[in-house]
Amino acid sequence: MKFFKLFSKEEKPLTESELLTAYKQTDEIRFVSELYQPYMQMVFTICFKYLKDSQESEDAVMNIFEKLIVDLRTNQVINFKSWLHSVTRNYCLMELRVRPVFVFSDKMEEPTDLVEFMDDFDLTNLDTKLDKLERCMKTLTAEQKASIDLFFLQEKCYREISDQTGFDFNKVKSYIQNGKRNLKICMENNGGR
Repeated sequence: MKFFKLFSKEEKPLTESELLTAYKQTDEIRFVSELYQPYMQMVFTICFKYLKDSQESEDAVMNIFEKLIVDLRTNQVINFKSWLHSVTRNYCLMELRVRPVFVFSDKMEEPTDLVEFMDDFDLTNLDTKLDKLERCMKTLTAEQKASIDLFFLQEKCYREISDQTGFDFNKVKSYIQNGKRNLKICMENNGGR
């Protein structure tokens, strides 16, 4: 039996950390491919959530892969899944930003994104609205801003926000609700101008 164990050595798959290191050392795309492959469905789902078109979402999956080939050379990535989620989301937001007009379906679920503050999803002037949102974020208290950022932009749950910031769990809920209300008021008042 020992003889078979010696010669039937199965290669253990590399961890994400090992794949990242191997790619940086060798520049071989196969490591990025192996790293990306298990998350392609997640990337497609996120893209479809924003882009609302399956062909565009499929194209985005490939474009994001090409982006990773470049970005992973220079970025220090600790949690690949979380980082990839952010890259995907940001890619989609940039795609939406360059569109002249974007109309959401009437049957859309309640959004979990800060886009909800942008005039009932009329994204005709997205650049202007994103500028307004950025100005309005600066008007929030530090606690509201941190909670809103972690909840909407980093998609953390209340418990994670509480753990990360040290804020009381119930306070986190309050900061998010009050922050959303203050953002809505500020957006309606022309972005704090």
